[in-house]
Amino acid sequence: MEAKSSQMVGKTNDSNKVGVVETWLRKHRLVFTGATRHPFTLSIRDGTVDFKSFKKWLGQDYIFVRAFVPFLASVLVKASKESDDTSDIEVILSGMASINDEIAWFKKEASRFGVSLTSVVPQKANVDYCRFLESLMSSEVEYPVAMTAFWAIEAVYQESFAHCLEEGSKTPEELKETCQRWGNEGFGKYCQSLQNIANRCLEKAPDNLVSKAEVVFLRVVEHEVQFWNMSRLEA
Repeated sequence: MEAKSSQMVGKTNDSNKVGVVETWLRKHRLVFTGATRHPFTLSIRDGTVDFKSFKKWLGQDYIFVRAFVPFLASVLVKASKESDDTSDIEVILSGMASINDEIAWFKKEASRFGVSLTSVVPQKANVDYCRFLESLMSSEVEYPVAMTAFWAIEAVYQESFAHCLEEGSKTPEELKETCQRWGNEGFGKYCQSLQNIANRCLEKAPDNLVSKAEVVFLRVVEHEVQFWNMSRLEA
């Protein structure tokens, strides 16, 4: 756990300075850990996962990913208008480029596990999360706030699934590809890039905007926990 956490809770470019994101992760460590060490993903790691729950998550997450596309596009638009570093756009574009592959992966996995994606009905936790994403697409939501949400959404998955690949895990063979998709080293580096962008933006932002971003960070974590919870509940 510590090895992976050190990747996410690292220093910014200034090795003597702790970034805003790192401060939040320390301040809200228990809350963040509640999302990244949730019983659902821990059941994958220890090999006790109920495959019915996994299939439920698979269908619901497919719906979420499709809703994530316009949100990501809105972050790209905000970056083009508000970012002071053109490399931000390249990082965000790399994320967008992978979405099509991700959707194709969901379809492949759904077929493998016998999940009919066309008949999946979004559950309340999913609907609420998608509505939250939609609210962040407003032109009134500042780039640092939207970027914070983007980083947090990706970071929760990275830490959760990376933990399922660590030494001592008993992740079922059928689910190792799922864990590898978000838990691999490359995705970890991508999340670190998002964290660095969020830090840079937040360090230049006024206090009221930083406070707003912190609330959004906590909202993302709350939605992630509810999403995991939904995956464990009976339909």
